[in-house]
Amino acid sequence: MLVSMAGLRRWTAMFLASAAITAGCSSNPLSAPPPTIEPAAPAVSPPPATRPAGELMPLSGRPEAAIFDSRTASLAVLAPGSDPQSPSTLTLFGVSGVTRELTLPGPATAIAGDSQGAAYLSTRGGYFTVDLAAGTAAPVSINDESGTDFTAIARRADGRLVLGSADGTAYTMGSETAVAEKVKIFARVDAIVTEGNNAVVLDRGQTSVTSLNSDGQTGQALRAGEGATTLVADPLGRVLVADTRGGQLLVFGVDPLIERQAYPVPEAPYGLAGSRNLAWVSQTAANMVVGYDLATGIPVEKVRYPTVQQPNSLAYDDSSDTLYVVSATGAGVQMIRNAAGVR
Repeated sequence: MLVSMAGLRRWTAMFLASAAITAGCSSNPLSAPPPTIEPAAPAVSPPPATRPAGELMPLSGRPEAAIFDSRTASLAVLAPGSDPQSPSTLTLFGVSGVTRELTLPGPATAIAGDSQGAAYLSTRGGYFTVDLAAGTAAPVSINDESGTDFTAIARRADGRLVLGSADGTAYTMGSETAVAEKVKIFARVDAIVTEGNNAVVLDRGQTSVTSLNSDGQTGQALRAGEGATTLVADPLGRVLVADTRGGQLLVFGVDPLIERQAYPVPEAPYGLAGSRNLAWVSQTAANMVVGYDLATGIPVEKVRYPTVQQPNSLAYDDSSDTLYVVSATGAGVQMIRNAAGVR
């Protein structure tokens, strides 16, 4: 291809200008902080216009997360203390209707479970382990990380924990107290889920999901909509992500990490729960929860229920087909039995 001298001069000037801009931005782009946007958040829910479906169990405070444990058949709900330094509480709801409240050894930021009677909660410098049957908690300190603000936690199939921090580092544990691998490529680690021995990290500021392999090393990284906020793994090996700002439910495969489905969900989707039959998504601007069938290439709405105000957290019991909806404003815990129904 022939290029005129004038064209060559223009091309050379553009190249040199581009190089100067790149050099001026950072002498080492790999060490620069990742570009971010303002993280998305759930909508501020209006007062419910319709009575919530199912049964309502009282719970005050401002709960932040919930898990269901199959071994003890109990729902565990995490709520912060009265101030950032106060101990968090874990409220346990049993199938018999008995409610127990456990005060943790300090403030906790996230919760994960093993469905075998144990829960794990991230905290500054390490994590707490909880025996849900006994209602006891014990702190575990991670070696050389006493000053680290851990913000996310998940448990792999082999029992090893994966944690994330406020400074954007993901930690894969080699034992209860020792770190085997850590990677610092995120603006902040906001949530982690696992599928087998692989993990998926959510960074709200980058609205991205990134996979970690069994060695704790990074794999694929993908943009997740316009403002991803929450993610869960379902029993069928999928990872569900709520794109709250973009109004979508995103469905990813894990190994390799790939976006398989994207479906519009209006009214600020936020709370998520996975099950064998349906994917559950709460609409925080409408106080609703919707169950989608993901068996085909496009999610299909099967059921919807009115919820408590601010339905930010969901949990699901596959064995009894019970959906739990937790209000983030102290409106209680909603229990919807036979939620999916006979499919």
